[in-house]
Amino acid sequence: MTLAKGAGRAARNPLLPALLTSLWLATAANWPLWRSVFDASGLHGWPAARFVAGLGVMIAGLYLAALALGAWRGLIRPLCTLAVLVAAAGAHYIGRYGIVIDRTMVVNLLQTHPGEAADLIDPALLASLLLLAGPPLWWIWRTPLQRLSLPSQALCNGAVLLGALGVAGVALLLNFGALSATLRHHRAMRYMINPANTFVALGRIAVGARARDLGPPQPIGADATLLPAVPGAKPPLLLLVVGETARADRFSLNGYARNTNPMLSERGAISLSQVSSCGTSTAVSVPCMFSALGQARFLDREREQENLLDLLQRAGLAVLWIDNQAGCKGVCDRVPHAHTDDLPEAVRARLCQDGECLDEALLAGLDERLAALPAERRARGVVLVMHQMGSHGPAYDRRSPAAHKPFEPECHSRALQDCTQQALDNVYDNSIASTDRMLAHAIDWLGTQSGRYDPRLLYLSDHGESLGEGHIYLHGMPLALAPREQMHVPLLLWLPPDAATQAGCLRAQRDWPLSHDHLFHTVLGMVGVRSAEYRPALDLSGTCRGKALAASG
Repeated sequence: MTLAKGAGRAARNPLLPALLTSLWLATAANWPLWRSVFDASGLHGWPAARFVAGLGVMIAGLYLAALALGAWRGLIRPLCTLAVLVAAAGAHYIGRYGIVIDRTMVVNLLQTHPGEAADLIDPALLASLLLLAGPPLWWIWRTPLQRLSLPSQALCNGAVLLGALGVAGVALLLNFGALSATLRHHRAMRYMINPANTFVALGRIAVGARARDLGPPQPIGADATLLPAVPGAKPPLLLLVVGETARADRFSLNGYARNTNPMLSERGAISLSQVSSCGTSTAVSVPCMFSALGQARFLDREREQENLLDLLQRAGLAVLWIDNQAGCKGVCDRVPHAHTDDLPEAVRARLCQDGECLDEALLAGLDERLAALPAERRARGVVLVMHQMGSHGPAYDRRSPAAHKPFEPECHSRALQDCTQQALDNVYDNSIASTDRMLAHAIDWLGTQSGRYDPRLLYLSDHGESLGEGHIYLHGMPLALAPREQMHVPLLLWLPPDAATQAGCLRAQRDWPLSHDHLFHTVLGMVGVRSAEYRPALDLSGTCRGKALAASG
């Protein structure tokens, strides 16, 4: 055994950090997994101990086999450091919010706006990293390592690799029955094995990006045309509001006991109460809801395709996307777009704080934004899209202005599980009430445009949110595991007073089962655009428009 120069301690084979790191990953770094296993396995006494021990040995063996590949003197320390830091962060978020980590969750994280990401970085995360990752990292970087010849180290690494795989295989065989039954009934557990969940998700993202054609999106709507204008009719003005993280069951328009929609109720907004989202994250749902493909085909697509906004613009309408969030996820790349970051400083001083704006900033300067669109397109019709910050968590308290918080006391912690359920409900419901206020002001603005346009409003949230049901918080669960709270979203419509017949027809179908798939075709119907992509059966207002026309005739 050799001594590291000046260290006074015996140098170790690089396989020792690999071994100890794999044991740490399988135990301390997976404490949320073990908590879930004990809660869900239904085993007790010796069967429980044997099951947990077998699963732990299997996980440790697989991690050791992976780390043995990199057990070289110059590589093992950074490799173990990466694994430890990723695992410590993963354990913190899985344990804190009850989430699981899969491809969708990682994509959502990678595309998160810095301001939103900052809400998830707080002293609790730093404390978790220090307490959980600090001790193993201190040992890894303090311990001197041997310098063996290339053949000797390769032989040792290969032997440990094969041995670790053998041990993992035996542990799997001894526990196969209990393990398969547990994972079959509790599928979320496979996404809790930390940090393999994160690295597997990153690998799937990388492979998917390489496999997919990265060329320009396939065009759609080459035949898009506007329906002939009815004599004397005004061009359409559709305000399409993309909500964020709103739950349908928290809207009083859908029967919620609290009056979270007082202003929309006064303005006669129509709520369609049984709408399902395409996904559980913005990165999936927003591109999906604007796609002509529908959920099933969109999630399995081989290459990108143009979307609703491309088709509307190709038909000759004026289109503008205004964002108050982390971007449009590619939806607005080929149409005019703006962000609340671009507002004058005087407006931002009133409506924004710490780099984040209230959603009412979306309405600031709207007359000027409308007037700046090409006049020839405005004459045919206008579609304005607003992308909210909405009810995005965990900083729900930042989503509503201090002067308009009807429900108190609020939860101000980012550790949502530390708040009382009442305080968490209050702060989330205040964000819904803030959306009510913003949409009501949007309707009022539309009313000022009725002399030149036929104004309409359509609001649809991208996904919902978990607020502690089943000890799950936030959103982003895999679709196969997602609870209803993350998939049941609000859809609201507002029509002008002269469309009373159509509005009554829509209210009669408020409980019809609908989904994000209806948005593409409903918008085409509302603004009078037709193309081969249009499917009348998915235009939720098509029948009602026909009845309104018949009544007026």
